[in-house]
Amino acid sequence: MATQLWGLVITALDPAAQARWWASALGWSWSVDDDGDGLVSSRIAGVPELLFEAAADAKPPVKNRIHLDLASPSTEAQDATVARLRAAGATAVDVGQLDSPWVVLADPEGNEFCVLDPRDRYQNAPGLASIVVDANDPERLADFWIAATGWAVGNRGDYGVSLHRPGDRPPDIDFVRVPEPKSVKGRAHFDVHPPSDGDQATEVARLTELGATPADVGQSPDVSWVVLADPEGNEFCVLQPQ
Repeated sequence: MATQLWGLVITALDPAAQARWWASALGWSWSVDDDGDGLVSSRIAGVPELLFEAAADAKPPVKNRIHLDLASPSTEAQDATVARLRAAGATAVDVGQLDSPWVVLADPEGNEFCVLDPRDRYQNAPGLASIVVDANDPERLADFWIAATGWAVGNRGDYGVSLHRPGDRPPDIDFVRVPEPKSVKGRAHFDVHPPSDGDQATEVARLTELGATPADVGQSPDVSWVVLADPEGNEFCVLQPQ
């Protein structure tokens, strides 16, 4: 069985405030653990969790390589979501979207995200439509993450590749073609884990054979997770079996 996706970890100057903000944005629940990290959960099995962990530095003036897309059941709902989030502290952002039907905003700490126009695929999405990953080679990166998550290809197009989670319900993971390479440590990264009957070392070896490389993000030698980078340099963590 493939490694499984636990969720997306996002660094934050104020993890609790960011968790509260995103829980409201998505309509999910949130909590803060003993370490001060903020967890945002849909409470739906198989939907990735969002974990906000403390960072010493603010987001650099570079577009994140990973961002969230929010679903809209209608144009009116899209407009209402944009207005609600602008009132809550989101700001308009220009990432070169031109006259696209989706709206690009940034959360209170500058992380870009999109409020999508209504799409059939996301009519019953749990607030979150997709986790979007910038990629220079979407096909290659999608192949790696199929092995690293157990998700399957939902569709392919000129834009890139979409992976659908088991059960074929949103949110998806979209690998979207961009020209620029990764230039700074990611503000957001995936956490994956072996199945309950698996072994961390075995999964690290398997993912390394598939193109992952060891990554140093300042982790201490006694942490329980292993930090790797995918074939385009995006850092991720392999946790112990869950």
